Amino acid sequence: MDRLQAMRVFTRIVELGSFTRAADDLNLPRATLTHTIKRLEAQLGTQLLQRTTRRVAITPDGQTYYGHCMRLLADLDEVEGHFRDAAVQVKGRVRVDLPATFARLKVIPALPAFCARYPQIELHISTGDRYVNLVQEGVDCVLRAGELADSGLVGRRVAILPQATVASAAYIREHGLPETLAALQKSHLAVNWASPTTRRSEPLDFMVNRKLRQVDMPSRVTVNGTEAYLACCEAGMGIAQFPRYRIAEALAKGELCEILPAYPPPPLPVTVLYPPQRQLPARLRVFIDWLAELMADM
Repeated sequence: MDRLQAMRVFTRIVELGSFTRAADDLNLPRATLTHTIKRLEAQLGTQLLQRTTRRVAITPDGQTYYGHCMRLLADLDEVEGHFRDAAVQVKGRVRVDLPATFARLKVIPALPAFCARYPQIELHISTGDRYVNLVQEGVDCVLRAGELADSGLVGRRVAILPQATVASAAYIREHGLPETLAALQKSHLAVNWASPTTRRSEPLDFMVNRKLRQVDMPSRVTVNGTEAYLACCEAGMGIAQFPRYRIAEALAKGELCEILPAYPPPPLPVTVLYPPQRQLPARLRVFIDWLAELMADM
């Protein structure tokens, strides 16, 4: 039995909490994983996992063995990384989760160039604004905008995006153009954005004399998706805030109008997040480097 392969199988089952999901992740038959764990437990003389029809739980001995496996596999990956020939073609599967709008407008149009540079990397891309558990869902990295809570993940900031406050031309014709922050709460509406994680509506942010000022505004509609947020703004439902790259064309055409440009929203940080590991796999490292390159001119 390949002891290293058995360790990798065991750690992936623990991380994903399922033989079936680990088999899909490792691209191996489920029966192979079951056989591997049985032989591993027989060789060690202890039970590592408790298996029921609904879930897989790790035993105390399994938890101890898992810690040793993670250290040994990390050491091995680090040693191999030092001696890996740079000329060897980077290959493998990279699973990434991206904000839907950013994926459609920026990442996907540039993918042919990435695939030409790394023809043996296979990308699995999911899109959305929801919270993603990287370890449990088998995702290698996520791209997220905004200030992030401490999650235990490693973060690499790849961009700082300028933002603007806007409303549709139809909204401006009906409600007028606000000239002060005080006027916003008195006679204007916002399209409220609710965080997909907290479900709480967020105020509009403005920078006044280098200080952040938040304004809570009345609203007739609240959304938690970026496409719906823009669609409501375009439909004249209220004032909203976006990264400039997202609305540049609509501003140029006069479909959207910028509001209070002297008090812009703070720039929006964009970060790549991935699980902590001593040696970043080459396939993931080159993808993150490419994302950073892609964001550099925004």
